[in-house]
Amino acid sequence: MTTPKEVLAFAKKNNAVFVDLKFIDLPGVWQHFAVPIDELSEESFEDGFGFDGSSIRGWKSIHASDMIILPDPSTVIMDPFKKYPTISLICDIADPITKEPYDRDPRYIATKATNYMKSTGVADAAYFGPEAEFFIFDDVRYDQNAHEGYYFIDSIEGTWNTGSYEEPNLGYKPRHKEGYFPVPPTDSLDNLRADMVTVMQQAGIYIEAQHHEVATAGQGEIDMRFGPMIKTADDLMLFKYIVKNVAVANGRTATFMPKPLFGDNGSGMHTHQSLWKDGKPLFAGNEYAGISEMALFYIGGIIKHAKALAALTNPTTNSYKRLVPGFEAPVNLAYSARNRSASIRIPMYSPSPKAKRVEVRFPDPSCNPYMAFAAMLMAGLDGIENRIHPGEPMEKDLYELPPEEIAKIPQMPGALDEALNALESDYQFLLKGNVFTEDVIKAWIRYKRDNEVDALRLRPHPHEFYLYYDI
Repeated sequence: MTTPKEVLAFAKKNNAVFVDLKFIDLPGVWQHFAVPIDELSEESFEDGFGFDGSSIRGWKSIHASDMIILPDPSTVIMDPFKKYPTISLICDIADPITKEPYDRDPRYIATKATNYMKSTGVADAAYFGPEAEFFIFDDVRYDQNAHEGYYFIDSIEGTWNTGSYEEPNLGYKPRHKEGYFPVPPTDSLDNLRADMVTVMQQAGIYIEAQHHEVATAGQGEIDMRFGPMIKTADDLMLFKYIVKNVAVANGRTATFMPKPLFGDNGSGMHTHQSLWKDGKPLFAGNEYAGISEMALFYIGGIIKHAKALAALTNPTTNSYKRLVPGFEAPVNLAYSARNRSASIRIPMYSPSPKAKRVEVRFPDPSCNPYMAFAAMLMAGLDGIENRIHPGEPMEKDLYELPPEEIAKIPQMPGALDEALNALESDYQFLLKGNVFTEDVIKAWIRYKRDNEVDALRLRPHPHEFYLYYDI
């Protein structure tokens, strides 16, 4: 469906009572409000619905708060979790007076990145395919205040529960780093992930596979098929919405937090990327691993700007609990055809030119997908424009290299503040075509420093009591 008239007909056919209007805030969390279906007309798609933007994280100040939300008719589905029949629409944000798109709207940033790519003549389509990992827990509790700070996680699959009283305990707990891919009953969440896949398919998301992931305690992965960049970002937000709501409906809780468990693998979001023009793939060729020179330069751009990209692709303090050596984390800025310890891989599953793509392995699912995808695309395009060669591929096991060789390989940042510093000194490539603006970059850095970096830096950590209480 691409027209307002088709959306209204769809709503009538499905006896919709409400329309749910969804949009994304700056950090990357869906927000929404609903209106009765009688409030939706063809004019609504041009006139929009008003709301207070000053209460949205990272957006307008209180003295300039009025904004409008513009539904995108191509995103309509029946919301699978509402009590009453409800159509769901993903929306863009605009100024109510000028009707100009809002520069801090992440979806608009992704739109501008796609338009800039087309304007260069390099390609007319960018395809993205994220592999978003997540955990499903049975219980989670956490708090932080002046006199206490803690978190508690429980999972029927957790290795720590092998000796617990579970009325009865039937065993079958995936050991640390051994969750890939046991059959049930060790994989106790197979049916729950299948429920998630079924809802996703009904909502129009093309799913290729689902499986247990490496970590203990319910780590899973559901693979979406690649698609155009903005559509894929839309689908990823819907994907996360479905995973969380299906989990809650079954008395569980799901999280896309990159590293909720100490001592086991974290959740990444390997992101497959390719450029096309006139229906033809541009990343297939006669260079290393069957890729084109263009693909090599795209990789070169990603590697050159990786530390700045990290502020957008790995945007939480928790992201850097995952980006450490030893847990299959892609901390080394190198590329390879098969080496999964490299930060960029060229998958070799198929010889077809249409399957040739670049897999960027360092992003994680805590990112705002519109901004992360747009930033990676801009870095890749910068590499193509400036013919940035990534150097020789890395075929050795990066975790087994001697220290003197490892020292020669650039690394991802070790903390969020380091990534923000890198973005602060390397963001000119993001400004091309006015895709990102200096305002949105500065707002992002300020928000992250004030609300996350400083918030964590100022608070004592529970482990510090273990280390220092008797000092």
